[in-house]
Amino acid sequence: QVPLKPGRSLMDWIRLTKSGKDLTGLKGRLLEVTEDELSKHNKKEDCWICIRGFVYNVTPYMEYHPGGEDELMKAAGTDGTDLFDQVHRWVNYESMLKECLVGRMAVKPIAAPKGELLLDILIFLHQIPEDEIVYMFFSLLYFLFYSSDWFQTDSLITIVIYTKQKDMNADLVIVDCQDKHLRGEIIMDDHSYLVEVDLDHAVSEDVAVNIAEKVGKVEIILKKKDNVHWKNLGQPCEGHNTFIKRTDRGLFYRKCKLVSKTEVTHDTKLFCLMLPKGTHLRVPTGQHVYLKHTIAGTEVVKPYTPVLPFLPLDFQEPPCHDDVHIYLMIKIYSHGLFTQALDHLQIGDYISVSNPEGNFKKSQVQTSEDLLLLAGGTGFTPMVKMLNFALTEVRCLRTVKLIFFNKTEDDILWRNQLEQLALKDERFEVQFILSQPSKDWVGKQGKISPSLLSEFVKRSRRDSKVLICICGPAPFTEQGVQ
Repeated sequence: QVPLKPGRSLMDWIRLTKSGKDLTGLKGRLLEVTEDELSKHNKKEDCWICIRGFVYNVTPYMEYHPGGEDELMKAAGTDGTDLFDQVHRWVNYESMLKECLVGRMAVKPIAAPKGELLLDILIFLHQIPEDEIVYMFFSLLYFLFYSSDWFQTDSLITIVIYTKQKDMNADLVIVDCQDKHLRGEIIMDDHSYLVEVDLDHAVSEDVAVNIAEKVGKVEIILKKKDNVHWKNLGQPCEGHNTFIKRTDRGLFYRKCKLVSKTEVTHDTKLFCLMLPKGTHLRVPTGQHVYLKHTIAGTEVVKPYTPVLPFLPLDFQEPPCHDDVHIYLMIKIYSHGLFTQALDHLQIGDYISVSNPEGNFKKSQVQTSEDLLLLAGGTGFTPMVKMLNFALTEVRCLRTVKLIFFNKTEDDILWRNQLEQLALKDERFEVQFILSQPSKDWVGKQGKISPSLLSEFVKRSRRDSKVLICICGPAPFTEQGVQ
């Protein structure tokens, strides 16, 4: 993110889009845009960008873009879908840029094939990039591997999905069943398989998920509301029985109820959200969700990493899963449009929560001997589940060290719990570093730097395998990586 000029906040942009001003320069007309036409609009004072087949004039948005003008200019006059997906596909651009819509991209005609079929196929494949051929092959392979079936008893409906995935677990299965509509998604790395149907009959809100890990079989078990014999499972929806990239699938949201808000520090609160009945969702370690809320008629979306309700001090056995609640530790900014809206939510209000996202894998921790966590402010939130997982389930770890950077003592999240954990578990060490300490502070002070880190970044043995995880504001993260 970059500092924006005064009067260029998200709220200012929303006001501009509601003002009735012609932001496209087309006086309400929608165009069919060719690639040649799109490429002509590639300057800051005249910038069009295509996202998922729709073209937007982002010229008026330049000064409002939190990532700065240079980031937008990377896609100027081109199809920016891939770049958008890499950086922030969670942003609801349709709502944010609806007043900037120029039109659709023109569909390119495809010439009819000539000559022998086999030769045409070979020529066709030769023209496709190698990585696309690999993707097509694996999509076909997974399509052949993945299959689903269903059966019933007098009281139950069981949907069975055969994934052939040996390390399948309940974290990879997301189920939402409400109002006779069933959506079950199986996550496989950067792809997902979807079962989505409008059920023939009503079911109760109790949903169970069983996993046969060794053979990769997933069972979604529903309770019938009436003991009637079903002739069909239901009517398949558009995405039913598809195996595609998760970025192509799009984000799915469900409405969760706010059940509590607890102060953690002077400006940070722990929000407890309750999943709807009929939903099975676990957020894996190292992954995040998106919250979506409508502010002044515009949908705004922000990412947050779920935490635990508290830091466990006993790591003798893996913790029981709370499959009902999601806990989020959120800093409330005095001029933050989204966090102020969250803080004004009342107990019992609802907010939309997405499926989990992220590509962190537990296997990165499971082979490490030394784990080093560098956290800046609320960059501590991904470390909570990481600490719990590492100290509970990773037996080869000899040291787990958290270096926690904050401005003042009052900003330190869960200081007491972290100090208790360091006393309880000899593998764990925490170091607090303040950039604006009081005169009474006797600990380390300063900002993230090579000299500060060199004191703490040490192996337990000369050749031990180290994993370093960094999270915080962008400048902190960039400095830490350097």
